[in-house]
Amino acid sequence: MREENVKVIIWGFGSMGKGMGNMLLQKEGIEIVGVIDGWDKQAGKGIFEILGKEYPGKEDVKITFVDDKAEIIKPGAADVVLLATDSFTAKAYDKIEFILKNKINCITTAEQMAYPQAQEPELAEKMDKIAKENGVSVLGTGINPGLIMDYLVLVLSGACESVDHVTARRVNSLSPFGPAVMEEQGVGFTVDRFNELNEKGELAGHVGFDESISMIAEAFGWNLEKIETSQDAIVSSVYRKAPYAEVQAGDVAGVNMLGHGICDGEKKIEMIHPQQVEPQLEGVDTGDYITLKGEPNISMAITPEVPGGVGTYAMIVNSIPNIINATPGLKTMVDLPAPHAMMGDVRKLIK
Repeated sequence: MREENVKVIIWGFGSMGKGMGNMLLQKEGIEIVGVIDGWDKQAGKGIFEILGKEYPGKEDVKITFVDDKAEIIKPGAADVVLLATDSFTAKAYDKIEFILKNKINCITTAEQMAYPQAQEPELAEKMDKIAKENGVSVLGTGINPGLIMDYLVLVLSGACESVDHVTARRVNSLSPFGPAVMEEQGVGFTVDRFNELNEKGELAGHVGFDESISMIAEAFGWNLEKIETSQDAIVSSVYRKAPYAEVQAGDVAGVNMLGHGICDGEKKIEMIHPQQVEPQLEGVDTGDYITLKGEPNISMAITPEVPGGVGTYAMIVNSIPNIINATPGLKTMVDLPAPHAMMGDVRKLIK
């Protein structure tokens, strides 16, 4: 077993970063050696204060302002950086490049990084090259994309002789997520503002359909010709308040996303993803559903949904051994062993 603790740096101490921090501080054989954040009001404070609790036997860590990141991220400083700052590959790229060039592995929550080849093939190629040159690896994952609507589909298909059609539906709550996700979904916007931004293509909605559909098609060997997506506002009839959003009756509580993967002239991959804050206030039951038509047919239902907040940061933290053990380069979930909950000494999982 490895003698020294697995060393982790967290970059981005918002909703997901705090979840990762709290989870890591409860694990054996792993330690947080640095935290970086872009909010100057958090810089200089200890993470125990920000998390609002004590962790006996663990060492407090002061948060470093992002401008001073080079003081924390440098060769030999850590085994992995957990990056929780962006949704898009292009926006996360400079940070990932900085991490990789300092010879540290990286796992990011950026949704497009779950399969960056889908929309940013040139950046994907560059990251793969840089990672290999520096002997490290980079992975994007989370609850979705990363598990529910793509990787879990592929795992279930392992019991099939053949698959003809995939339907993945996730009905979930956005309430655990931070301000960036709320902005991308248009939560709290008026319907007019939502529609205006949507028509201009300035409203991201759920980020990840292209990545999930591309991952599935590539794994199955299907010829993916086109991806079609659409999004419509989910309008609230009641007042709703979540940790990072407030919605008045008549305003937007979330977005209903639809996506289709056209393969060989057929709609072979179907994605249905209504998501909103506090869905229970309108009597909406959450859940995750996968249907595979093939030989044999497979139908899976998880009710209620796998929670998006803890699911996302747990996927990141539980992937730490896999990315450390991986061969150098850009990785996706299909390249690595399945992550699992780490209940014992994390050092035992490092090869």
